[in-house]
Amino acid sequence: MQNLDLLPQTEIENFQIKALHQLLEYLQRNSAFYQKLFNENNIIIDNIKSISDLQQIPVTSKNDLQNHNWDFLCVEKSEIAEYCTTSGTMGLPVTIALTNNDLERLAYNEFLSFECIGTNSTDILQLMLSLDRQFMAGVAYYSGARKIGAGLVRVGPGNVGMQIETIQRLGTTVLVAVPSFIISLINYAKEKGIDLNKTTVKKIVCIGENIRNEDLSLNSLGAKIHKDWNVNLHSTYASTEKQTAFTECNHGKGGHSHPELLIFEVLDENNKQLPAGEYGELVITTLGVEGMPLLRYKTGDICTYYTEPCACGRNSSRLSPIRGRKQQLLKYSGTTIYPQSILNVLNGIPEVQDYVIEVTKTNIETDDILINIAVQNHSIEVVNKIKQALQSSLRVLPKIIYLTQDEITKLQFSEGKRKPSKILDLR
Repeated sequence: MQNLDLLPQTEIENFQIKALHQLLEYLQRNSAFYQKLFNENNIIIDNIKSISDLQQIPVTSKNDLQNHNWDFLCVEKSEIAEYCTTSGTMGLPVTIALTNNDLERLAYNEFLSFECIGTNSTDILQLMLSLDRQFMAGVAYYSGARKIGAGLVRVGPGNVGMQIETIQRLGTTVLVAVPSFIISLINYAKEKGIDLNKTTVKKIVCIGENIRNEDLSLNSLGAKIHKDWNVNLHSTYASTEKQTAFTECNHGKGGHSHPELLIFEVLDENNKQLPAGEYGELVITTLGVEGMPLLRYKTGDICTYYTEPCACGRNSSRLSPIRGRKQQLLKYSGTTIYPQSILNVLNGIPEVQDYVIEVTKTNIETDDILINIAVQNHSIEVVNKIKQALQSSLRVLPKIIYLTQDEITKLQFSEGKRKPSKILDLR
């Protein structure tokens, strides 16, 4: 597979158009779902001659994938090497079937991501994420690290004490972890008198949670980590359906796309393509996938993108931090709120140890928000500080209850979840 990042944008686009034609022909031959979509909408694939021509093809939704999961399969089941599932955060989990070539593609994807942050065979990578429960991210990071030749430590999520002991014993240089778990490492290290800045860790690949504001500065969560641990933080964005990740280089100016693996569009409310700098819904088309390729798949994530060349020398387009999920947009007491806004407030309050936001529907079909919080010192002063911060930022004050850290952890991992959930959408 060819690394396109350093090629001129015209060459990148020419490659993508050729790869898109191959995908369309492949789907027309092998995908029951897309065969039907093409027929019902009179799509002539030879008329798709550019990325902008994609607008002739209807978008594919999460509901399509949930309701017709196996109609997306393009190979015989005997060719499936691994089954992965989505987390089910926004509804029923979806199965994604991968062939051996898809697994190779997945490894190449994370190879590019690790290369993007400057990781090489001299590094030791500590994976603080699940490698089981049909979780694609674990497979991706593991196989990508092997492909780049780095030493691997599979510690898994949780067990803060063992994570730090392993870092000290093996000389880990790169961590892959959920940012809020890094806060737990920092708090543990402070309690034990351990100076994390004296460890060998130089980089952290942050998965599953935003660490940047829309202006690309570190948000409250990212700033909280960087204040106590002077390491390079790299934001990354991915999902099971994409089978591809967007990862920041050392300049932290957005997640680089891998144009040989994915075409992306940002669409407005009428599914029209938006130019760079404007916010809309991210829509992806996977390239080189055999098992379950996707064409114009709506992710539900709201973002924008940048096309100017990066200071690192890469010419691939870059994705902004995710503003929020379209389905998670809340209407509460007459105010529109993305849950990420609540996360940003809570992450900026030192006394807040952990939290879970529960979203439900009222009996009159409006959104209701309950914030469960664990604090270090449950005093009137701390309670008032939290209320004032939320009121000031959100202009409304959701319901708040205070729980222990153990109670919060149980909520985060409820129903056997593979990773902690800060937002429980129960609508």
